Amino acid sequence: MAIGPIPLSRGLKTALAALLSLPFLTSGDDRPTQLEQVLQRGSLTMLTRNGASTYYIGPEGPTGPEVELVQAFADYLGVDLDIRAATAFGHLSGMLQRREGELIAANLTRTPERELSFNFGPDYLETSTVVVYRRGTRRPKSLADMAGKNIMVIAGSSYEETLRAAQDEYPELQWETRDDVGMEELLLAVADGAIDATLADSNIFGLSSHFYPRIGAAFTLPGALPHAWAFAPGSDDSLVQQARTFLRQAEHSGRLAALHEAFYAPTDRMDRVGMSQFMRQVRERLPPLIPIFHDVASAYDMDWRLLAAIGYQESHWNPEASSYTGVRGIMMLTQRTAQQLGLTDRLDPRQSIDGGARYLLRLQGRIPDRIPEPDRTWMALAAYNMGMGHLEDARVLTQTQGGDPDSWHDVEARLDLLSQEAWYSQTRYGYARGYEARKFVENIQSYYETLVWMDTREHPLLVVGR
Repeated sequence: MAIGPIPLSRGLKTALAALLSLPFLTSGDDRPTQLEQVLQRGSLTMLTRNGASTYYIGPEGPTGPEVELVQAFADYLGVDLDIRAATAFGHLSGMLQRREGELIAANLTRTPERELSFNFGPDYLETSTVVVYRRGTRRPKSLADMAGKNIMVIAGSSYEETLRAAQDEYPELQWETRDDVGMEELLLAVADGAIDATLADSNIFGLSSHFYPRIGAAFTLPGALPHAWAFAPGSDDSLVQQARTFLRQAEHSGRLAALHEAFYAPTDRMDRVGMSQFMRQVRERLPPLIPIFHDVASAYDMDWRLLAAIGYQESHWNPEASSYTGVRGIMMLTQRTAQQLGLTDRLDPRQSIDGGARYLLRLQGRIPDRIPEPDRTWMALAAYNMGMGHLEDARVLTQTQGGDPDSWHDVEARLDLLSQEAWYSQTRYGYARGYEARKFVENIQSYYETLVWMDTREHPLLVVGR
């Protein structure tokens, strides 16, 4: 999700580094500033944590709100970006003190207590603190209602500071801190009833709550939480000054708002009932199948999460699934397709998943090479559901109407026409339930998005299945 970085040329970067070093050559002080060290080394190192609002590995590599913003800052400086993820939130401060990186970018809130330890850059995001509870239990309405509750928060976080400050007014307020868990584990613990409540930033809750349908926002604490990058303490603010200039430009140009929109804006996803059912099957049926999905995907250079998403759409990961049309197994293959693929038992999970993978690859191979990913995969999935002939009919209709037949967005918008006589009568293969194919692909995209979200954050329900 690029936000329009302004890279400097390597030659200009070298010249700038040389220029910045001149005062030290003439003043007798040979210690380079933080900015000079970054420019001379040619890289900027960010310290962060794995999480939805910070850094994770997406389908195309490292991403996340903090990663994309710091990457743009590195491009602004004309250097490469290195990422070092701490194993615990509380380790970030020590890593910065040991100069293992130049800045902490980890959804860090600027608090008076932290300002004693860091040089902060300018605020680039403002959130609030949400108290998270389990739906179906009595909803607390204030911190007074939290007395006697089993509360857990991340050690060293602003949430711990908030609770300590509140304890003066509510002395019965107690909580447990953990430095070996992330926010996803805490939200899952609330959803499972292992703890009564936790605290989360509003942006994290907005990103994550959809994936934990059993949690809810009990109430929001007063006050705003400014977010900023933390730099090493001391008089050297050379990098901080560059960050101020960069973020000011990013804000004025709209790039900062575009990044927040890309990551934090709500999207069309499964409703709560659909997500609850999906997560239940992730817990109950998916774990023993994860190694098979991994093995098959590795064999064919595919994404195991996509294969798993198809398997859920087809059978809810039920190896014994069958339908009145004669399709069977996890990937719901027809007898004819199974025979063509050389399968002997469609109810065997490994054979079914392997067959589904090879069948999808066959369909992808029939999509014109000029169509890029992910459009070719979405088109192949539509063909998986309704057949390649009907997909070609939809592409012809798309072109006839002035759309781009190589764009999934344009083709998807015409799939419903395949069930309307005025349109399918003009096609080669005639009527098709194109609306079902459209929903088929939409569902798989949603399941895939959820599995990617869980996998890239090492969600406990997926880790135990490996």
